[in-house]
Amino acid sequence: MSEKAGDSAIGLVECEVAIVGGGMVGLTLGVALAGAGVETVVIDVAPAAARIASGYDGRSSAIALGSQRALEGIGLWARLADVAQPILDIRVSDGSTGDDARHAASPRGGAASHLFLHYDHRAAAGGTGTDGNAAPFGYIVENRAIRTALIDAAAALPNLLHLAPASLASETLRAGHVELTLEDGRQIRTRLLIGADGRNSRVRESRGIGAARWDYAQTGIVCTVTHELPHDGVAHEHFLPAGPFAVPPMTDDEHGHRSSIVWTERKDLAPAMLTLSDDEFSAEMMRRFGSSLGAINLLGDRKGGGRWSHPLGVLHADRYTDRRMALIGDAAHGIHPIAGQGLNLGLRDVAALAETIVDARRIGLDIGVGEPLERYARWRRVDNLLLIAATDSLNRLFANDVAPVRLARDLGLAAVDRMPAVKRFFMRQAMGLVGDLPRLVKGEAL
Repeated sequence: MSEKAGDSAIGLVECEVAIVGGGMVGLTLGVALAGAGVETVVIDVAPAAARIASGYDGRSSAIALGSQRALEGIGLWARLADVAQPILDIRVSDGSTGDDARHAASPRGGAASHLFLHYDHRAAAGGTGTDGNAAPFGYIVENRAIRTALIDAAAALPNLLHLAPASLASETLRAGHVELTLEDGRQIRTRLLIGADGRNSRVRESRGIGAARWDYAQTGIVCTVTHELPHDGVAHEHFLPAGPFAVPPMTDDEHGHRSSIVWTERKDLAPAMLTLSDDEFSAEMMRRFGSSLGAINLLGDRKGGGRWSHPLGVLHADRYTDRRMALIGDAAHGIHPIAGQGLNLGLRDVAALAETIVDARRIGLDIGVGEPLERYARWRRVDNLLLIAATDSLNRLFANDVAPVRLARDLGLAAVDRMPAVKRFFMRQAMGLVGDLPRLVKGEAL
């Protein structure tokens, strides 16, 4: 592959794998495959500079321990370790708005919920970290940092051609390859096409693959806040009638103690929340979370992109593969952010598909047809369906504010909190360490 990203000359590029979609999942797969010697092209509609601009994406992502191992296995974690906040504890509580005793709080002080579920990483038996201590549940990393690390890693790999910006105009399936034509006339010939182009995937639709969808009538509001007291590595998940109000911990910086806010609100109320002044917006956050971290203040402002919002819903593709094509990430499945598992599902797709491609290639199989793709689809479908069902059920259960239902779920939280074996299973599930795991997720080489 002699062409370089950004060239405008029309020509033909031949590769083994072409990935449409250069977001965090698509570019991670590109880095994984190119690092294993597979000639790969990533086609990204957005310029690289736009992907890492401060106003592009204000979210942070939970990187489960299994996903962290996968990123380490492809050489990416070294670029992220210094900006990753370990998740040492997870505290789940149920309540309503208002600064009352039902609000989530740090186990080290503050107004605690009467009935809650607390997970301690030291009880998870998830292995040890690099310092010899118990490994955390995972890490919180800003999406901007992840994108920057991916773009830098891609630029350093000779087997990876990152075309950004570039848009797919058409694809034609041939006997032994797929021919792609870009909007600027460039052509790519590949043995396998990957759709990593989001919930409205053009690749999925071009192959006539349907998808089950439903809307939650909820909006996800995302921002970063500073707070007076340290978070001690505790991630809070506080369930409210409108949906979960999550407070994942972030690394401290020059602004002080920081956390991310993932606030699920009714779709009809979210626009009003987004137009509040900074002080009013911070006050609404305090009403929902309480004062366990002291005063909470929005970091940034509306003009500077301090708040982001996203409609919430579910998507699941009818199938993940077609002849010389596979879907990964949101092109295959999209879930509610209630448990912070969306990116982790995509990264497990990456680990599984990279393994099937590399294994097939090593023994001389055609990577675009037959068993390699069938294995990937079988492998990932169960995990994705289970997480879709779990997050959907949790969202519907905790959004029900009927008193008997609320009492039952609060008692359930308290009961699970007193069952070490059950808690350990849920903790390892959150760490991405349950099920038939790809080699990268187990900490093994691809």
